[in-house]
This record gives sequence, C-alpha cells and structure tokens, in this order.
Amino acid sequence: MTPDTDPSPAPFGAFAPNAAQAAIISLAHRSGLKRGAFRPWLSRLVNLLRAGPVDVQYQGASFRFHHQASATERGALFNPDYNLDELDFLRQHTPAGGVFVDVGANVGTFALVIARHVGAQGKVVAIEPHPTTFARLSFNKAASGATQRSTQVRLVQAAAGEADGELMIETDGDNLGASHVVTGTATARAIKVPSLRLIRILEESGVTQVDALKIDVEGFEDRVLIGFFRDAPQSLWPRAVVIEHLSQNEWREDCIADMVARGFAVTRRTRSNTFLSR
Repeated sequence: MTPDTDPSPAPFGAFAPNAAQAAIISLAHRSGLKRGAFRPWLSRLVNLLRAGPVDVQYQGASFRFHHQASATERGALFNPDYNLDELDFLRQHTPAGGVFVDVGANVGTFALVIARHVGAQGKVVAIEPHPTTFARLSFNKAASGATQRSTQVRLVQAAAGEADGELMIETDGDNLGASHVVTGTATARAIKVPSLRLIRILEESGVTQVDALKIDVEGFEDRVLIGFFRDAPQSLWPRAVVIEHLSQNEWREDCIADMVARGFAVTRRTRSNTFLSR
C-alpha cells in the first residue's frame, strides 16, 4: 500500500523533509540547481536519503509531493518559482472572491494556490481524471484546509471533453503528469474515465461567471475549448486564459486562433504556455 492507495494516509507533516533532504531542497531553491535539467538528479538523491513523498509548502499551500515520477511535483518541490509567471497572471485577473477553473489540475499546484488568493468568498473548480493524481489532489486540498477552510474548492474526477460519456487515458513513461486522452490505439496501460463537457461541469458547480481559466490536457485542449466557446454564453467565458501549447501539433483545430477570433488577445507566450485575456 502506498500513500496514494491508503484510505487513511498519514497526516500532512508525516513526510516532512529530514535534515539532509531539507538541505538539498534549500540548496536547489537558492541556486541554479532548481532548473529542470537538474531536478531528476535531485529527486533521486532526495529519494536515496529517504524513499517516499515529501511534505512541503509551495506558494503558501500544503502539498505531499511524490516527486519520483512526476515532473510537475519535482518542479514545485525544487523550484520555488515554478510556474510563477502563470500564477501571477492568473492572480492578476482573478480578484478576491473570484472564480478560477483549472482544467487538468494535476496535484493542485495551480488550483490550491489560487484558492488561497480568491479567499473564503471565492470559488475554484479543479478538474482531474487520473485516479492516482486525483487522490493526490484530494489529499493536498485537505492538507491545505487550515488556510482555506471556508474556500469553495470543488474537485471533479473526470476528463473535460467535447461530449459527455467516457474516454481512455494513459501515461507514457514515468511522468504521471503527462497522462493524456487516447486519440489512437490504446495500450494495455490505458484506463477508462468519465468525460464531461466543460459547460456541464461549470453548470453543475453552480458557476455563472469565470475570471480565469488554466488548461493543460496534453494535446486535448482544442476538444475542450472549441465546443465550450461555441455553446457557452459569453457571460461564462473566462476573462483570462493560460493554455499549454506544447502539444498543439495534436490539435485538430487551433483553439488559440479560435479564442482570438472571439475577442481574446494573446498577451504573452512562454516556452510552455500562451496567456490570453479579453
């Protein structure tokens, strides 16, 4: 049994870094070792000092990071500025009491950080289909509960898609965060998960307006967004969007161009993401 499958996992703090692990993490934070090329090496070293996850704070929220097989969890563990440009953009466009939607929430490094920002009167909808990742997201939400006890954070265990039903997802290699919807022939590693249209998820969450949305679904972004913007009232359109474009070669339609045609403006591009606002 692992912390992912234990129905009663050890409370947050049980896997706090030991002295040697803390020294390595601190060194990474203060040096160029926090960069991506060094993180797998750092992860192996931290794991040699004590195998298993590590309980830490990231951007003010509490996380149990299973860094050994997750690029996102490694990044947030070793780099205090991981995704900081994206987070700052989303915080800039999401006021206290606002609404944030995270499509492909992973373990919550966007959703739970923005939850602290929107406060008790705000709302966060975090959508994550993979059962292992969803279990980590759920634990991290509970671990962060002391600082967001009254915040409305709704977790949705489903894949956002172009239709309601089911989809197959699978993970290539050992990076859990790279789980993606199967669009061709499924392998033996593929699993079946529920699929829901984004507009349905928002309606069932009681959301009537969205301040900001982040989407990272490994090449399935167009299937989520094209139909959403076609069918949803403009009152439900987010004012700001961060979309990962690393897998845009897998899009059937250019969903960024579709958003621009609908009045969004591209304000910035990073290596991984495009920032849009309207």
